[in-house]
Amino acid sequence: MMSAMAANQSRRIYRFGAFEADTESGELRKSGLRLRLQEQPFQVLIILLERPGEVVTREDLRQKLWPSDTFVDFDHSLNTVVNKLREVLGDSASNPRFIQTITKRGYRFLGPVEPGPDQRPAVSSVERVVAARAPVQVTQEDDALLTSSNDVPAAPQGYVRILFLLIQVMYLCFYIVALVRISFVEEYLQQAFSRHELVLTTLIVSAAVGIPIRLYLLSAVSFDIQHFGRKVLRIFPATFLLDELWALSPFLITPQIGMGAALAVTAALIYLPFAQRSLVLMRERSRSLTG
Repeated sequence: MMSAMAANQSRRIYRFGAFEADTESGELRKSGLRLRLQEQPFQVLIILLERPGEVVTREDLRQKLWPSDTFVDFDHSLNTVVNKLREVLGDSASNPRFIQTITKRGYRFLGPVEPGPDQRPAVSSVERVVAARAPVQVTQEDDALLTSSNDVPAAPQGYVRILFLLIQVMYLCFYIVALVRISFVEEYLQQAFSRHELVLTTLIVSAAVGIPIRLYLLSAVSFDIQHFGRKVLRIFPATFLLDELWALSPFLITPQIGMGAALAVTAALIYLPFAQRSLVLMRERSRSLTG
């Protein structure tokens, strides 16, 4: 009986915003949904929550996360851990809501924290079943099919921004030129396809959709809007389909460049959406390491 009481007293529930961190289960929840967070990022979160508003030095974190006999690239590892934590919280180093970087010193937790022992009402068997079946939110780090930010090298943000801007300008030129020369395109499609009206309509609609998307991406990366990387990755499936459709555009000028050149350019354009995504991840990687 006494051991159960001691265990309950040692259990702490930290509530901040829509989040709740349980030190006993090692779980982080948002609005009741469990988030997938690895052990070390969770440990950093608890350390910060225990001292809200105070500066937790990098040395304090090193001592608690890595024993003295552990050989590790501490600076790089800690930056990676904090970056994973920020990603799950939807936070950013440039405009923090929860975790503020104190340059060359450490980190500070912002905002109110409600600490206290677990005082939640007993959970019924039905609620346990519902909670067990609740979906686990997966972060970008857990995406095994595509590259994550930890898989790409950090790169100077200026170079990444220029390359990303050039790609958007290229697509924008594709759309505008195709619409300006729509009569030439229609004439070629009449010769190449029996149902050229469907192809022509698809081209016009996709160009009309693509122009505002490219203008948004151009302005977003130019003005470095908040959470740019996450927003680009969120719309990636839609832009991927659009880009793969326009990867076939070189075949519209086959009479001018030849079939071989059209195939070569198409192959390069098919890869280009993945290149854009890698550039975004490299930018996020660089920001996390400097934050």
